[in-house]
Amino acid sequence: MRDVIVSLVIQMQVFEAIRTRRSIRQYSSKPVEKDKLLKVLEAVRLSPSATNRQPWSFIVVTKPELKEKLREAYDRDWFVSAPVIIVACAHPDKAWVRSDGEEYWKVDVAIAMQDLILAAWEQGLGTCWIGAFREEEVKKALQIPDDVRVVAMTPLGYPAEEKGPVSNRKPLEEIIHYDGW
Repeated sequence: MRDVIVSLVIQMQVFEAIRTRRSIRQYSSKPVEKDKLLKVLEAVRLSPSATNRQPWSFIVVTKPELKEKLREAYDRDWFVSAPVIIVACAHPDKAWVRSDGEEYWKVDVAIAMQDLILAAWEQGLGTCWIGAFREEEVKKALQIPDDVRVVAMTPLGYPAEEKGPVSNRKPLEEIIHYDGW
């Protein structure tokens, strides 16, 4: 019975993080504590991937000069002013490929990023999924090998803004189908 109660509490915490998480575009200069950063990174490590290949690497950027170099890839003051930037990379050659040729490296890294973002929110940290960046500039700034792809980036830090709940989501009836289309 205790396991059921613990499970329900954990499920409620995860759902609350999903429900309340927002993209943050203003960050406090307060540093992210090492234990909180490690918890966020542990969420990445524990993330599922197709056939458990784990075809990812994550780069934690804290040096101001490197964050400034990333401005060449994504030129936003709020992005480079965050205490930490995390760059999510994929190793396509290590990822599972479906029999029809569909590659899963983007999916695998996206799952890990979502876990990172939810774990960060649980720790009181804000993030903002960045996909509109110049990949070659990121690779140049961080000396990422040619065979590695940059999938996403996120600033990480304490929010310096408050946002209300998300209200612009489609109703379930519009997006869910049962037993067929």
